[in-house]
Amino acid sequence: MSGTTLHSERPLSTGLIFSLAAGAGLSVASIYYAQPILPLLGQSLSLSVDGMGLIPTLTQMGYALGILFLIPLGDRYDRRAIILLKCIILALTLAACSFTSSLHSLLATSLLIGMTATIAQDIVPAAAILAPAGRQGKIVGTVMTGLLLGILLSRTVSGLVATWLGWRAMYQLAALSILLIGTVLWRVLPRFATHSELSYPGLLRSMATLWSRYPGLRMAAAAQGLLSIGFSAFWSVLALMLLENYHLGSAVAGGFGLAGAAGALAAPLSGSLSDKIGPERVTVMGAALVTVSFASMFLLPLLPLHAQLCLIALAAIGFDLGLQSTLIAHQTLVYSLEPQARGRLNALLFTVVFIGMAVGSVLGSKAWVSAGWPGVLALASVTGLLSLVIRWWAIRRHCASHAGSVAEE
Repeated sequence: MSGTTLHSERPLSTGLIFSLAAGAGLSVASIYYAQPILPLLGQSLSLSVDGMGLIPTLTQMGYALGILFLIPLGDRYDRRAIILLKCIILALTLAACSFTSSLHSLLATSLLIGMTATIAQDIVPAAAILAPAGRQGKIVGTVMTGLLLGILLSRTVSGLVATWLGWRAMYQLAALSILLIGTVLWRVLPRFATHSELSYPGLLRSMATLWSRYPGLRMAAAAQGLLSIGFSAFWSVLALMLLENYHLGSAVAGGFGLAGAAGALAAPLSGSLSDKIGPERVTVMGAALVTVSFASMFLLPLLPLHAQLCLIALAAIGFDLGLQSTLIAHQTLVYSLEPQARGRLNALLFTVVFIGMAVGSVLGSKAWVSAGWPGVLALASVTGLLSLVIRWWAIRRHCASHAGSVAEE
C-alpha cells in the first residue's frame, strides 16, 4: 500500500524529490499571490491603501504563527499526515478566499492561508530525513530551490492570471494546485517515525530554552528579520508604485518576480562560498548587497523611463540574491548550534523572519502613504544597514572570542 512503510525502508527517487520541491514551492507561493494584485483587490472590494496593506501583513503574520505553533508538531507526529491535513485546510481556505466580499473575511482567510502554507517548512525537514548520507545537502538544496521559485514566481503567475481571468480565479487555481500536490505527496511519501515523546507544551518550552541559550540564534534571527522588513515592504508596495508612477498593471508588477527569481536561484551557490570563507562572512556580504541594492534605487529620478525600470529589475536581482544568500548562511550557523534540535531552531529563525515580513508590509504601506516611493526605499535601506551592523558586530565578536581561545591555549 502506498505510503504505509517507514521512511527508512523506501529509496529516495527523483520523482519524490521533485514532488517535495513542487510541494514546497506551491505551498509557500500561497502567501505571495496577493502582493502584485493588491490594486485589483482594492478596486473590487473598495479598499483603502491601509486596508490593502493589511492583506499581506495578516498572511505573513499567519505564517509566523504557523511556524511557531505548528511546525514543532513534526517532531511529535507523522509528518506525512501533517502535510496532508495542512494541504486540505489550505486548499479549502484558498477557495473560500476567492468568494470573499468584505475586508474582514479577506483578512481572516489571509491569516489562515499563512498558517497552513507552512507546509513548506514541514517538507524541507522531511527531505533532510529521507536523504541518504552524503546527499543531504544536494537534496535539501533542490527542495529549497523549489521553495525559492515558489516565493518569487508566485508574483509573476498571480499578476498574469489576475489580469486575464480576475483575482478570484487566481485563488481558485491556487486551491486546485494544493489539492493536486497534496494528493501526490500523500501517495509518494512514506510514514515518518516520531523523534520526540515530549508533549506539545513541552516542545514549546524547549524552543524557549533554545532561544535563551544561544545568542548566535538571536543575532541570526534579528539580522534576517531586518532584511525581511525591507524585502516585504518593497514587494508589498511595488504594484501600487508601478500603477501610480508608470501606469503599469499587475502583470508587469508580477513580471518583476522573474528578476527576483534570477537572483534567488543563484543564492544556493553561497553554500560553496560559506565552505571557503565561512558563513559569518557570507552574511556580511549578503546584508551589504541588500543595502546597496535598495539604496541604488534613489537614483531613479535621474534616469530616463526605460533605464528606471531596468534599475528596478537589477535591484530586485541584487537584493533577492543578497537576502537568500544570507538566509542560507544563517541556517548553516543556526543548525550547527545543536544538530538534534534543527527543526525547532529552524522554526525559531523563520518565526522572526516572517514577523519581519509582516512588519515590512505594515511599514511599507505607511511609508508609501506618508513619503511615497522614497520613503519605502529609505525604510528598506535603513533596515538593511541595521542588519549589516549586527552581522559585522557578530563577526568581530566571533573573531575576538576565537583569538581569546587561542591565547588561553
